[in-house]
Amino acid sequence: MARWTASDIPRLTGTTAVVTGANSGIGAVTALLLARAGARTVLACRNPARADATVERVRRAAPGADVRSVVLDLADLASVREAAPALAAAGGGRLELLVNNAGVMALPLRRTADGFEMQFGTNHLGHFALTGLLVPALVAGSGRVVNVSSLAHRIGGLDLTDPNAEHGGYDRWRAYGASKLANLLFTDELDRRAAAAGAPLTVAAAHPGLSSTELGQAAPLMEGRRGVARLERATRVFTQPAARGALPVLRAATDPAVAGGEYFGPDGPLEVRGVGAARARRSTAARDPLTAAALWETSVTLTGVDPAAALTATT
Repeated sequence: MARWTASDIPRLTGTTAVVTGANSGIGAVTALLLARAGARTVLACRNPARADATVERVRRAAPGADVRSVVLDLADLASVREAAPALAAAGGGRLELLVNNAGVMALPLRRTADGFEMQFGTNHLGHFALTGLLVPALVAGSGRVVNVSSLAHRIGGLDLTDPNAEHGGYDRWRAYGASKLANLLFTDELDRRAAAAGAPLTVAAAHPGLSSTELGQAAPLMEGRRGVARLERATRVFTQPAARGALPVLRAATDPAVAGGEYFGPDGPLEVRGVGAARARRSTAARDPLTAAALWETSVTLTGVDPAAALTATT
C-alpha cells in the first residue's frame, strides 16, 4: 500500500468531530487538519483561554472552518458529565468522530477530583466516562472513536486490585505505561461490545511515536524543576514534529478502510518516527481479552458510567 499522509484525509463536510486536549501538540494539529477537511470541529480542553486561542489559530489557518471549544477537565467526572451534553449538542445530537487525545505523562503521585491516581484517572477513566456518555450521539452518527495510546504501553502492567496506587508503591513511568495500556484494552473491548450489540460504531487507536509536544513539561514544572523542564525542551531535537506525530491519529480517525480494533503509528523504524502512518504493533498484554473485560468492569464501578448500557439502549 502507498504511504498514508495528510493528503489522504478525505473531505469531511457534514461531520462533527470532537478532539480532547486539542489546545496544543498532537491534538491541535489533529483539530486543524480535521477542520481543513471540512469537519465541524470541537476542541474539548481543560483551559478555556488556551482552547480559545487555538480556535482562533485554526480559523486563521482554515478560513471558513466551523470550529469551537467546550470546557472539559478529564480529571473531574463532574466536568465530564457537564461537558458531554454540550459536545453532543454541537453536532445536533450526532457525532461522527471522537478523538480521545488528552493526557498527562509521568507525573508525581497526584489524585484527580474523584480520588483516582492522576494518570489512570485522566488518560483512561476520564475518557472511558466521556465516551460512554457520548455513545448515543456516536451511534446516531455511525461514528468512530480513536483512543490515543503510546509506545509506553509496552512498559505498563495493570494491577486492577490497586488501580489507583492506594496500597502499593508508585512508579510514575509504569503508571503512565499502565494508563496507555488501558487505552488499548478499552479500544478492543468497546469495539467488541459495539459489534456484539450491532451498533454502528468503529473503535480504533493510534500512537504518535516520539513527538515534540508539551506533554513532558507538566511533571518537572509541577515539581518546580525548571532546569529539567528546559532540558526536556532541548531534547526535542531528537523527536519528530507534532505535525508528523498526528498522522497516525488522523489515519485512525479518517481513513475509510480502518477496521475496528486497528492500531496505527509512525511508519519509520521501531515506530519512533515516520513520514506517514502505518499499522502498529501492540504488546501481548494489550491483546488480552480477559484483562480488557476486567478493566471494563473496574472502570464502570469507578466512574458510574457503563458504555455497554448506552450501546444496548441505542440499538
